[in-house]
Amino acid sequence: MLYSEKVMDHFQNPRNVGKMDDADGIGEVGNAVCGDIMRMYIKVKDGVITDVKFNTFGCGSAIATSSIATEMIKGKPIEEALKLSNKAVVEALDGLPAHKIHCSVLAEEAVKAAVKDYYDKNGIAYDPEELCTGDCAACHAHENG
Repeated sequence: MLYSEKVMDHFQNPRNVGKMDDADGIGEVGNAVCGDIMRMYIKVKDGVITDVKFNTFGCGSAIATSSIATEMIKGKPIEEALKLSNKAVVEALDGLPAHKIHCSVLAEEAVKAAVKDYYDKNGIAYDPEELCTGDCAACHAHENG
C-alpha cells in the first residue's frame, strides 16, 4: 500500500479544516511545481496557539499533512509550534511516499508563515531566519548583508 492508514484517515477525515474569520495570524504557502496551496489560520492567547484551522488545495498528502500539523501545534506555545519539522509531520503520519515529502515541507512552512503574520501584526520582534520558509527575501537579505 502506498499510503499509511494515518495518511488515509487524515485525508478522508481532515481535522481543523475550514476558515477562521478572526485569526490572529494567517499563513499561505504554495508549491508551484505540484500546484498545492496551503492556508493556515491561528488564534493566539498568551503566546499559546489556542485554535488552528487550514484550507488546503492539493493532493491527499497535502491535506493529510495539513491536518496532522494543525493537531500537532494546537494548544502549544508558539515557540514549540515553530519547532515543528516536516520530518516530525512525516513520522506522525507513519511515513509518506518519497515524491510526497514536499507536502510535509509545505505544512511546516504554513505554520511558520502564520506565526510570522501574527508577529508582524502585533509588532513582535523575531529572528527572520527562525521563520524562514526557504524563499523569504528577509532571510536572504540577512544572509547577504
